[in-house]
Amino acid sequence: MDSTVRRFVWGGFLVAIGVALLLSPFASKSPDGLDRVAEDKGFLKKGAADAVCPAPAPGYEAPWIATDWLSTSVAGVAGTCLTFGLAYSLALLIARRGNRSINS
Repeated sequence: MDSTVRRFVWGGFLVAIGVALLLSPFASKSPDGLDRVAEDKGFLKKGAADAVCPAPAPGYEAPWIATDWLSTSVAGVAGTCLTFGLAYSLALLIARRGNRSINS
């Protein structure tokens, strides 16, 4: 990967972290579309009871942090890092496989 692309990717990552850190506390506390439908149809609690494993950040908050805005910011940064890490790893894997087929 050339240095311009690398700087662009990491710059985008830093912007995403900044957005998650600074703007996530201002997100709406209202339920999203799927939660709203589940609430309206009466099966929201049933889905939580049948969960195979508990959500790592229920309600988009870090449950071990007492301060609401900080809890939401930490959950946003963690989600951003996890998503970036998975996408970056997948991109590297695809690039390596592409290079292998070109060189073969």
